[in-house]
Formats: sequence, C-alpha cells, structure tokens
Amino acid sequence: MTDVVLDRGRNTYLTAECRHDIPIITQPTTRGGLRVYKIVVLGEGGVGKSAVTLQFVSHSFLKDHDPTIEDSYQQQAVIDGEAALLDILDTAGQVEFTAMRDQYMRCGEGFMICYSVTDRHSFQEVLEYRKLITRVRANEDIPLVLVGNKFDLQPRREVTTDEGRSLAAQLGCPFYETSAALRQFIDDAFHSLVRQIRAKERSMSSASSSRISPRKRSRWWRIRSVFAFIFRKKRRSIEGARPPSSP
Repeated sequence: MTDVVLDRGRNTYLTAECRHDIPIITQPTTRGGLRVYKIVVLGEGGVGKSAVTLQFVSHSFLKDHDPTIEDSYQQQAVIDGEAALLDILDTAGQVEFTAMRDQYMRCGEGFMICYSVTDRHSFQEVLEYRKLITRVRANEDIPLVLVGNKFDLQPRREVTTDEGRSLAAQLGCPFYETSAALRQFIDDAFHSLVRQIRAKERSMSSASSSRISPRKRSRWWRIRSVFAFIFRKKRRSIEGARPPSSP
C-alpha cells in the first residue's frame, strides 16, 4: 500500500472541539473506505519518537529532528488481513503545549509511550505520561503500548529489558523494545495498538456508538490540522530568527 507522508494541514482554528465538557469520541472514523485509527505517540524529547514514527510510515531513519515540532502522519497497513489507516500524532516531548496535549489526549484512540533504554530519566517519566492520559480519560480502558527505543545502543543502556517488562505489567499493556536505526519491532508496536483498538470496539455496545454525532467524529481531523498549522508557524519563526550562515 502507499506510504504516508507528513501531513501539514489546513489553517483551521481550534475552537470548541474536544473540550472537557464534550464526551470522549468513541465512534470509529473512516476515510476513503478505510477505518482510521487515531494514534498518539508520547514520551520525553530525544527518545526517538519521531524516528520510530518515520520508520513506520516511510521505512527511513531520521537522524536529526527539531524537538520543538509536532507533526502528523498517515500510513496504510494490513493488520491481521484487514486494511487500516493509521493517523499518527508525533508529539513534542516538552511541557509547553499542555493545553493542546489535553486536546489530543481526549481524541486519541490508542497511545504509544516511548522511552530510550539509554536514558533512565525518560523511563522514569513514563508513569507521568500515563497519569496525563488518566487525568483526561479517567475510568476508561485506553489502548496503550510501552516502547523502549534504541536497544541497538547496548553499551549505553541504562534500563534493562526486565525493568521495561515490569513497568508494562504495572501499566497493563504490551511492551516492545525497538530500534529505529535498525527498524526492529517498529511495526509490531503500532500493530499491537490497532489490535487493542479493534478489541475495544468489539466490546462496545453498538447502541451507544450510534449516538455519537458526525460532528464529534470530525474533531480529530480538525485537531490534526491545527497542530500542523501552529507548529509550522513556530518552525518558521525559529528559522527566521537564526543568523545567516557564514559564506
């Protein structure tokens, strides 16, 4: 299937979409006949979230990335014989966009929390990201996967595989150690999230699902566009502030 590419969206202004007084979206979304799975990738800056995401969507390794930029991507995949369209928000590992973080946490269907096995602090922060999700999505069964990236950097490892497994057991979610550089177990982690979302859908009441309006189902698309617009402006302002390079 056709790979995705970075989707820098339209100039859409975020208003009342996914507010705290609006119920969480549970109705599946489709685009072009494909079921869309809304995935949010979380974790501290520098753990390789963007590298993991880009390996999944384009089979390429990202060496350098501006950690202040958040991007959105789409990728088609066949999982267990069924076609799917993954809509992925690759978030910045910083706290300055907290209000928006709440917005996309309310609209995401599945969450990938990443840490680097070479950075114990990023591992220790995993529970904080889980708390952020819980604060917005309390009393809800949320599809989640824990990813320990950079396992190829064994000489620099600070977090053991057993520690990762233990934390995943505490969170009650699948666990994968990945290597974005070697493209190891990247697909497995994303496919696991889709399987969890599908399992959750099967357990949902069709009656309650049918009560969600099309307007609420469109919030995710508007949020994606807002992220692309705002962070594109931020990138331009940063680049405009850089001094010209010497000849």
